[in-house]
Amino acid sequence: MSRGRGRNQQPQEVRRVRSPRKGEIPGVVEQIMGHGKLKVRCADGKIRLCRIPGKMKKRIWIREGDVVLIKPWAFQSDEKADVIWRYTRTESNYLERRGFLKL
Repeated sequence: MSRGRGRNQQPQEVRRVRSPRKGEIPGVVEQIMGHGKLKVRCADGKIRLCRIPGKMKKRIWIREGDVVLIKPWAFQSDEKADVIWRYTRTESNYLERRGFLKL
């Protein structure tokens, strides 16, 4: 009976990376403000105050340095936005190689 590391390994699932669609901007979380709000440095060079919607709040944990996908609001689009996706480290590396993320 082996007590090594490979005992509970499962094959990795292949997921498709969600690329930014029209009106969506990738960015990096700079600061966590509390109450579901973040400061995100976006790929277009602006820093926006973003909120985490209720359906994502307890399901996905976001930390400083994470790459997220945001959707700016219809009004105050240069200042505020909603977080719609959080990328894993490998997905963010893929986005950098493809040229979506220029930070």
